[in-house]
This record gives sequence, structure tokens and C-alpha cells, in this order.
Amino acid sequence: MDKILLMLQLQAQLNDATNGEKWTKGITKNGKTINWKRCIYMECAEMIDSFSWKHWKNINQEPDWDNLQIEVVDVWHFIMSLAIENYAQNMKGTVENLAIDISALESFSIVDIQNKAFDTKDNVIEKVENIMLLSLSREKLELEELIKDFFELTLMSGLDLDTLYKLYVGKNILNQFRQDNGYKDGSYIKVWNGDEDNVVMKRIWEKNAEITPELLYRELAKLYHNLNK
Repeated sequence: MDKILLMLQLQAQLNDATNGEKWTKGITKNGKTINWKRCIYMECAEMIDSFSWKHWKNINQEPDWDNLQIEVVDVWHFIMSLAIENYAQNMKGTVENLAIDISALESFSIVDIQNKAFDTKDNVIEKVENIMLLSLSREKLELEELIKDFFELTLMSGLDLDTLYKLYVGKNILNQFRQDNGYKDGSYIKVWNGDEDNVVMKRIWEKNAEITPELLYRELAKLYHNLNK
């Protein structure tokens, strides 16, 4: 449960910083409407582009599993945000209550094991589209089903709770770094010497699995500073 709770807490803090402390009401501090469901299905569409799904183009191209894993983590940001919002609006409890409830789900046990195996392209795409269908539905939010499908997708994408946690913390720190370096006004540089910053962040984690969030931020800052020399 500890890793789930920490990820939820980090997500709530990030949303507080970027959207204002009343974001769970569905409005940013600038008065812009928040739609976490739309964020989920749009990110899922990007996830499918990790595969050569087009029958008329790049038909022999290998799946981009690294990009898929990054997109899985991005979707997790939005699912957690949607869940926190849902608990707040329906008075179900705090982030701590949500963490307890997620950890108690039967589906949670499937990601709380070590895993590095990928499923087939077709199975992964089908699972992604299931998540899209749930997020596109105008019926009552099936939060437990959404989280179940996400945990199954996590496993199918060669991830588990530990690797999901590490990539999430890395992406959370990267998002903070982006906000601190002009992401909102468009001045931030997302491609660093030919690699997207997501890839750079993932590479840092892979080289040092024990790196702290603070050291990760400093390493990103050092690389970004050298980029702008």
C-alpha cells in the first residue's frame, strides 16, 4: 500500500501546484474546466501509436515498448487524478482512504509481483481500448473496473508495481521540472539532443535504480543546463 499511497500523494501535490488547491471541483485556478476522462482516452490514443497498427504504413515496424511504458505511466497520472476527484466530490474519503481501497482490490495483487514480460501487440491494444471505452462512457464512473483494467495493462506492458512506481516518481519529478522551466508558456525544450525528455528521465532511472527524487531533479537540471549552453 505504501507505494500506492505515495503516488497518490505526489499526484495530489502536483495537481495542487499546477491547477490550484480546488482542482477536485473540476476547475483550475485559472477557471479552465478539467476533464480527466478526456485526458485518459487521449493519452490512450497516443499509447496505441507505440505500435504499427496502420495496415498501410510501417507494417513491419517493431513495437516501441519503451514509449508504451511511458504512456502507461502518463495514463496512471490521469486515473489517479480522476480517482482523487471522485472521492472528493462524492465524499468517499481522503487520499489515504483511496490508497487503502485500491490496495484491497483483487486486481491489485496482479501488479504486486515482479514482471518483465510483454503481452502481444493485439492484446495490449485491446486492453487500451477497453480503458478508452470506460473513460468515454457517460454513465456512472466504473472506477474499480477502470483501475482493474489499468493494472492488467501494466502487467501486459512489462511493468509491475515496483517499476510502475519508479517510472511514476520519475515522470512526476520531470513534470515538476517542466513546470519550473517554462512548460506552460511554451519556452520549455522537450527534445534533448535528439531524445525526448521522457526517454532521458527513464535512462537516468535505469542507470541508478536507487536515485532519490531530489537527485533525479538535479540530474535533469544539469543535463538541461548543458543543453542550453
